[in-house]
Amino acid sequence: MELLVDLHTHTISSGHAYSTITENALAASRKGLKLLGMTDHGPSMPGAPHLYHLGNLSIIPEEIFGVKILPGVEANIINYEGELDVPFSYLAQMKVVLVGLHVYCYPGGTSEQNTQAYIKAMENPYTDMMVHPGRPDFRLDLERIAYKSAQLNIPVEVNNSSLSTIEGKDGARANCHYFANYMAKYKSPVILGSDAHFWDRVGEFSDALDLIHEAGISEQQILNTSPERVLDYLAIRRKQRLSRAC
Repeated sequence: MELLVDLHTHTISSGHAYSTITENALAASRKGLKLLGMTDHGPSMPGAPHLYHLGNLSIIPEEIFGVKILPGVEANIINYEGELDVPFSYLAQMKVVLVGLHVYCYPGGTSEQNTQAYIKAMENPYTDMMVHPGRPDFRLDLERIAYKSAQLNIPVEVNNSSLSTIEGKDGARANCHYFANYMAKYKSPVILGSDAHFWDRVGEFSDALDLIHEAGISEQQILNTSPERVLDYLAIRRKQRLSRAC
């Protein structure tokens, strides 16, 4: 399986990542990627950029080293209602909006509260994709999330960083295995993400690929096998927003 898109990457603007967008794009180009997301954290994450950063993303070149760039955000869920830390006026400007739960940004709760928050964020018309549900920081009903992903046609990420032994995320690997099996069961749309915080991790999907093969997730379920598939999906999301606004 050839993966040509990595939508989940971070730059120095996230505060705890260590490469520039230029360095990430060069790494992507060398690995044969065609489409790269620049998805720094929303403002509730310690060290994250001010909203002005998100408001100025239009200056980023459309292409760097032959790789098309999608400036966006990894927005943080901040409460049990699934609200995000980025105002709608900014989300509407993003080329791609990833959404997830993070320590320091979300208070934590019961499995039911966390799952409801995650699902409500999935239902947000500005959400394009959900990320790393397998992280052990918050208990989640992973089967309900996989089912909702299929129902809403919202891709949920298999996060390579969560599976990496280097990251040392205790419990994440087991959670990710359970989740991948549920995604295979419900034929839910899947996105693979590196969650790179340094240029050498851009386009790194090896652990995620092993997991999806083991779970029996089909190539047809995976969005980032083609930049055209990703861009077509994002175009549909924007049309859906406009129809709701009307």
